Formats: sequence, C-alpha cells, structure tokens
Amino acid sequence: MKVSAEFIPARIAILTISSRRGEEDDTSGHFLRDAAQEAGHQVIEKAIVKEDRYAIRARVSAWIASDDVQVVLINGGTGMTDSDQAPEALLPLFDREIEGFGEVFRMLSFEEIGTSTLQSRALAGIANRTLIFAMPGSTKACRTAWENIIAPQLDARTHPCNFHPHLKK
Repeated sequence: MKVSAEFIPARIAILTISSRRGEEDDTSGHFLRDAAQEAGHQVIEKAIVKEDRYAIRARVSAWIASDDVQVVLINGGTGMTDSDQAPEALLPLFDREIEGFGEVFRMLSFEEIGTSTLQSRALAGIANRTLIFAMPGSTKACRTAWENIIAPQLDARTHPCNFHPHLKK
C-alpha cells in the first residue's frame, strides 16, 4: 500500500438523521461540514432525513452509487431509542463493516461520558468503495469522532495506513 507524501482531498457527503432538526439548527451537521472543509476536503452535499430506516437507506444508497461521493459522514440515529435507525438502515448496505470504528469511538467517548457510551451504536463500513461513518448526533460526539478517528484516517499522509487507497477514484 502506497502512502502519499501530500494531502489528497476527499469528496464528502454529510447526512443528519433527525425528526426535530432543520438546517438552521443542525449544529452537528454544520460542525462536520466546517471541519471537513477546514481540513481541505470537498463537501459535495449535505442533507437532513427523518428517523426512518428506508429514508436513510435511500439517501445513503444514492451517495454510494454516485461517482462524486467518496465518504459519507452521518450524525444521529445511533442511540438506543426506538426511533434510532441508523445501524438497521446501514448494515445491509455495507460490503464490509469497519468494526474498529465503533470500538475506538466508544473507547474515546468513555473518557468523556463514562459508561453512557454503551448506548452508542456508532458504526462504519465501506460500500462500493465509499466510506460510511455513523456517529451520535451531539456536536461533541461528532468532534470526538472527526478529530480523533475520521480526519486522520482520511489523510493520505497518515502512517502506517489510512483509508485513502480504498476510496473510489
């Protein structure tokens, strides 16, 4: 696997799963958009869908099929309530699950919120060479995931490995 000596921007779509939030108060979606752009990535699209597994699956499926989107960042829908549907929506779409994402996220989150992290069903996977990361809907959780896991792994300069070689071109 060749590791790049230079930054290579990724093409990112951002999805907020919420039945309550709109564009004006989507603080987590705004954080992910701004953080991705500040890191040098290109945000292709940003959307909000209701907490419905089929609406989630339809939106993410379109991005998986698109040649324009390499990474999907999802916030919300990963908790334990009946309306939290992200894992049920996403798992059937994955070619491969990236188990380590949820494990590392919960490990880092434990330092911030203690055993409440057990109720996070954060997950990640890859489908059609599109990376998909689903994290809790709080801005703090999105910051934890972005700064400590996602941003370094989307940077082609990260050694000994990163996700860049696995992305569609």
